[in-house]
Amino acid sequence: MISDSQFKELFPRCSDASAWCDAMRELFPKYEINTPYRIAAFLAQCGHESGGWRVFSENLNYSAKALDAVFGKYFARGDHDAEEYARNPEAIANVVYANRMGNGPTESGDGWNYRGRGPIQLTGKNNYLAFAEDMDCPEVIDNPDLLSEDPNYGILAAIWFWNENNLNKYSDTQDMKKLTRRINGGYIGLEDRIHHWEEALHALGVESCDSQDHEEDEDDIDLEDIGVLRKGSRGDGVKLMQEALGIDADGIFGAGTEIVLKEWQDKNGLDADGIAGPSTLGQLLDEG
Repeated sequence: MISDSQFKELFPRCSDASAWCDAMRELFPKYEINTPYRIAAFLAQCGHESGGWRVFSENLNYSAKALDAVFGKYFARGDHDAEEYARNPEAIANVVYANRMGNGPTESGDGWNYRGRGPIQLTGKNNYLAFAEDMDCPEVIDNPDLLSEDPNYGILAAIWFWNENNLNKYSDTQDMKKLTRRINGGYIGLEDRIHHWEEALHALGVESCDSQDHEEDEDDIDLEDIGVLRKGSRGDGVKLMQEALGIDADGIFGAGTEIVLKEWQDKNGLDADGIAGPSTLGQLLDEG
C-alpha cells in the first residue's frame, strides 16, 4: 500500500491524506484491490475524478444562462425559470434529478439528497440503495453526506463502483484507455489519468508497460484532427468538447454550447469568444 507521504506527494492538494490512506489500507485487501497495478489505477482514476482527491460532492452552482444551455429540457424549454434557480445548487438538483435514477419528484428532495458524492461520484437513489445493501451500510440512505465527509464511506462507495464495473480487469492488463472509458464514457482527461497512474506505480516500486497503444475502439478521436470548433460545427470533436464542459454531448455546436463555452473561457482566463481553438481545447480537454 502507498504511504501517507507518497500519497501527499502524488496529490498535494488533498486536505486529509492520512484519513484517505487509512481507509484504503483497511478496505483494499477486503475487496481485492491488492496489487500495485490495481492500487495505482484506483488512485489515478479517483484522483482525476475528484480533482486531485479534494472534491467529493457534485457542484451544481450554475448561472441562469448555463441552466438554459445545459438543462434546457427543464428550464429554457421546460416549466422552470432559470433566473429563479440560478446559483441555488439544492433547488437545481431537485429539478434536474427528479423522477429518475430512483429519485422521487422535485418536492421529495431526492435530487439533492442523492446527488453525486465520493471519489467516483455515486448519483441517484437507486445507486445509493444498491451500494447500501451490497456493502451493508444502510445508514447512508438517511445520511448520504457520509460519502463526501467520511473517507471510509467515500472509499467504500468508490470500491463498490469499481467492482460493479469489473475495473480490476483493466487494471491488471494496464489498459488505462478501456479503464477510463468504463468510468468516463469516453477518454476525457486520459493524459492526466495516465500521468497519475505512472507516478503511483513508480511510488509503489513498479513500472508501467512501455506503451498505452492498446487496440483502439472504432470511435477513438485524434485530438490533432479536431481543428477549430465554433457555432455550427458538428461531429465527434464537438461531442468531446461538450463532455468536457459537462453538457449534453449531441455533437452539435449550437447557441447553448456557445454560452457554456464562453462562461468556461471567462472563468479560466481565456478570451471568451465562444470559439474552441488550440488554446481553449488544450486547456479544456486536459482538465476534462
